[in-house]
Parts: sequence; C-alpha cells; structure tokens
Amino acid sequence: MKRIVSILLLFCTFLGSRAQEINDYDLLGVNYGVTFSQMSFNPTVKQDWLFNPVYASVNYIHYLKMFDYMPYFGYQVGLAYGHEGYKFKENKETGTIYNIEGATQAVIDVVEVPFLAHFHFDALHFKIMANAGLYGGYRRTIRREGPSVTEGLERAFKSTDRQPEYGLQGGVGLGFIFSPVEFHINALVRYSWSSIYTPDSSPSRYNQYYYRFAYPLDLNITAGFYFQLTKRTGRTSRDLKRQAREIVIKGWELENGDSESQDR
Repeated sequence: MKRIVSILLLFCTFLGSRAQEINDYDLLGVNYGVTFSQMSFNPTVKQDWLFNPVYASVNYIHYLKMFDYMPYFGYQVGLAYGHEGYKFKENKETGTIYNIEGATQAVIDVVEVPFLAHFHFDALHFKIMANAGLYGGYRRTIRREGPSVTEGLERAFKSTDRQPEYGLQGGVGLGFIFSPVEFHINALVRYSWSSIYTPDSSPSRYNQYYYRFAYPLDLNITAGFYFQLTKRTGRTSRDLKRQAREIVIKGWELENGDSESQDR
C-alpha cells in the first residue's frame, strides 16, 4: 500500500511541475468597451437595446489562495465611467411610443466604484475568469431625446430624479497571458437597485394602479491590458525539483520500512 502511495505522489509531482504554480499576485489594468442598455420598468414598456460606444475603467485585482492552498480566488476593485439609459420603440397595437418627460430615449453618464469577488482558473498562457459583487455609483448627467421633451429637461435632472445609485455586477471573461502583461476580454452584466426616479413621482395616470419604477440593466463588453505588479509564478523549478527529491526519499523510506517489517 505504501508503495502505491509513493508512486501516486511522484505522479502528482510530475503533473505539478508541468502545471502553472500560481502565486498571490497583483494586477493593474485599463479596459475599454461598449454598453447595451435597457431598464426594468413598471408598468412594462416596449424597448430596444440602447447602444453606447464609450465604457472605460481602471481595475486592481489581487489573487490569493483560499485556505493557503486553492489558487483560484481573489478580489477586484476599480473606477469606471459608463452609461445607462433607455430607448423606447413603437407599440404596434396602439401606434404610440412611450415617453418620460417627453423623451423617447435618454442617455445617462455614470461613474461607479465596483468591489467584486474574483475567480480564475489558469493555464500557462491562458485563464478563465468570473466575478460577482456590488457597486456604488453616481449619475452625473442626462441627455433626453424625443419630439416633445419637456423644455428645460433636455440636459437636466428633475428634483425627483435619483442620481446616487448602487447595485449588483457580475460577469465572465478570458485572459491571455504574456508575462508581465495580460490581455483580458470580459462580458459584465450590471443591474441597478436604484430607480432612475422616485417611485410615483410622476402625475402619470398609471400611478393609481402601479408602483412606478425604472431600474437600469446594462451589458458591458470590454477589452483591456493588465500589468502584473508582482511575480505571477510561485515555486521555481528548483523548488519543484527539491520537492520531488524529498518525495522520492520519503517513498524509499516507506518501502524500506515495509521490507524491514516483513523481514522481522
């Protein structure tokens, strides 16, 4: 039995020498991408996806080992500038287009700070990533468009509009590693828990029947370059050889122990 254990340990050591031993390392990177936006409205209205070609962020990622053994985890913090908004389309049954303050489309500039739990599975020059967490943000400006936008609100928030916001973020991505630089491609879903306006703040006839709200929902597709601030690889080849040698010696001692016990 001890001989089988020794062989398995040697085999695992061989595989470990072929795999990438990941250290607790740090990354700093910049991303640029595009955004597709809608909103979760009550009452429900017909929408198209609103496309915006400007999304940028700076992120810091720290990788760490859970239980000092599992090198798949970390956290990510950053600062991002993006957009959210809505774009209504014609209701074919009624021939009308829904509007808010006369606007059938609006683009809102947002600055946000995310804090995300990060998961990664690495090969030598490739990694798979996923993250999820919370963010806080602030709606800086708004641009309303439509044939009958209320005068004075084309570029202004109302007193009943909400500018601070917070919500949930999560996504998946791929990384290509050319140490000390990494190229990341990510898809990130962002759902705000802060309505763009105070519920029931409008004199709309719907208010007597509905709890009125509009929660932004965005999909960001980004690409970015990250720079390794600390060494990515953990154990050196010398460390791996020394570990393998120690295991071989222990295996030899186990086998000798078996032989000595059988001789007695």
